[in-house]
Amino acid sequence: MRKIAFILILITTACLIACSTRQKPQMALTLKEKIGQMLIVGFDGTELSDEFAKQLKEYNVGGVILFDRNESNPTELRNIENPTQLKKLVESLQDVSDTPLLIAVDQEGGEMSRLHPANGFFTLPSAKYLGDLNRSDSSKYYARLNAMQLNDLGVNFNFAPCVDVNVNPDNPVIGKRERSYSDDPWRVVEEADIVITEYHRSGVLNAIKHFPGHGSSKNDSRLGFVDVTETFEDIELLPYRELVKRGKVDMINVGHLFNKHIDPDYPASLSKLTIEKLLRKDIGYDGVVATDDMHMGAITKEYSYEKALELAINAGADIILVANNAEVYYVNLVETTVNTINQLVEEGKITPERIDEAYNRIWKLKERLK
Repeated sequence: MRKIAFILILITTACLIACSTRQKPQMALTLKEKIGQMLIVGFDGTELSDEFAKQLKEYNVGGVILFDRNESNPTELRNIENPTQLKKLVESLQDVSDTPLLIAVDQEGGEMSRLHPANGFFTLPSAKYLGDLNRSDSSKYYARLNAMQLNDLGVNFNFAPCVDVNVNPDNPVIGKRERSYSDDPWRVVEEADIVITEYHRSGVLNAIKHFPGHGSSKNDSRLGFVDVTETFEDIELLPYRELVKRGKVDMINVGHLFNKHIDPDYPASLSKLTIEKLLRKDIGYDGVVATDDMHMGAITKEYSYEKALELAINAGADIILVANNAEVYYVNLVETTVNTINQLVEEGKITPERIDEAYNRIWKLKERLK
């Protein structure tokens, strides 16, 4: 009996030691290591390169986002080839990181699927198809299928569901691509609730998007400035209010959407009036906020990278998403981003307290990972 007890103590001690190596106590983290946790970044390759592995470890990167193809060259593979390859890539990413990574994809279904059936993954219908069908059993089936597939692959985070209300069916990035469940905000809520519930059952976290609402836009924020001042409707906020009230939200992805009635100066992702006032104070959300991809044209054509980072973080964004999937691939993206934010703190343009606030929210979220 004593032998068994001794073995159990050894096993417990080994587990505690192993777990402690996955994350330093907060007080032991440097400023740069906390900043690293604020990044979700994209990278090239269906295998983990030595260079990117070094960046993940050295800068304590918080997460990665995986794509099937390169945005600038859709015929070129980026990260996802088939289930076996993807699972191996995910394992290698987690193995090299001292801190559990958020391994993210955009797997909404329909056209917005990074995991294609032609490559051995499950077929998922579009949000519009499920919203039009309006069958909770069907929605639950596909949500569970998606969640279980992600969990099996080791992908623990999905930038989905899209809760944009289909205000403008001709919207080139939402309506036309069937990414909205419905023009009825309550149906959007119910469909999203089903999806999130199934994700959580499989240990997959999620971000709802694109706050405060991309459904009424006439343009694509990947390409340039998007102004929804004259098209935005208040019903576009309802899914956020209701899902936050139900306690369903892990993260909110803020879009690069300009609305002068909310903020006369900045798009939502860079706007303190949008994030701190509307989202946090008025709606009551205190979880993690992520920007949309900071390499989208709506940002790069209007702001320098340094200024965009300063504005986004001071606005209340906790996670900076940089897909690094445009025409130019930045090999040293992680180093550049961490050093730029660190410099902004040293210059007094961002406070250390704002970094701590973001880090604390992120780590609270990561503690929920199974």
